[in-house]
Amino acid sequence: MDTRNKKIIAELIKQNVITAEPSRCKKLSGGTVSELYLLKVDDSEYVLKLNGPEVTGPEALFLDTYEEVGLLPKILYVAPSNTYIVYSFISGSTDYSGSSKKKVLKELAGGLINQYKKVAPESGWGWMDSPSTSWREFLGNEVSYAKESNGSSLGPADHQFIAGLVEKVDVKTEAYLLHGDCGFHNFIFNEGQLTGVIDPAPVIGIPVYDFVYAFCSTPDDLTKETFDYAARFLRVRPSANYDLVLIGLYLRIALCGKHHPEDLTYYMEAWSDWLKIVNSSNEP
Repeated sequence: MDTRNKKIIAELIKQNVITAEPSRCKKLSGGTVSELYLLKVDDSEYVLKLNGPEVTGPEALFLDTYEEVGLLPKILYVAPSNTYIVYSFISGSTDYSGSSKKKVLKELAGGLINQYKKVAPESGWGWMDSPSTSWREFLGNEVSYAKESNGSSLGPADHQFIAGLVEKVDVKTEAYLLHGDCGFHNFIFNEGQLTGVIDPAPVIGIPVYDFVYAFCSTPDDLTKETFDYAARFLRVRPSANYDLVLIGLYLRIALCGKHHPEDLTYYMEAWSDWLKIVNSSNEP
């Protein structure tokens, strides 16, 4: 254990967050911008997560706001400097074999998304550390970033079509505090059952955004039938959900090209299918 972590452990003992020196301090993989450690003290396990204040602050706010939601880890301590956070460890894995996307999305809707709370949007929309002036502007910014990566996969007509869908987004909508990185890579499963959702990157937006994000986060079962089935369990379902699915796929294809090129073929097939669905649903 390095000097920095020894100081953190001493502070956690001093603040009565843990009762003794951990018998185990194991570095965990999976954090893209964070350092994660599993601490074992007696029979209890905790996660120590180190990051900058611009990341830790919003994450702590999200976990504190939804402290009663069973799928989320319980926040135990936030450093006054907002440079690290300690929360309960949720055992399991990101392997959801034995379950179906329909079942997982249904559990996600009831167990997390339907618990989302309204917030005042005066401080901005989208990412909390770089807010936009409206929900439409946030989506437009995300689409603009994605366009740089989507050039080889999608053509000018596709980019123009998505920009048109963003322009149709209602700016007069209610704001909620969302997870923001609500994909299967952040879901914890035990025997096919969704038991945890970790690593929020909070966004101020509409609840169906997280639902669409989850739907688009794996290349399997990207069908209208699966989406329609699971979306029935959402408490808040604004109009133009199919438009948002196509926007979500556009953003996902950009990430896929960078990080999971092996999945690109499946996403392109889904893109073609959903383009037809959106065109059909928008016919007069």
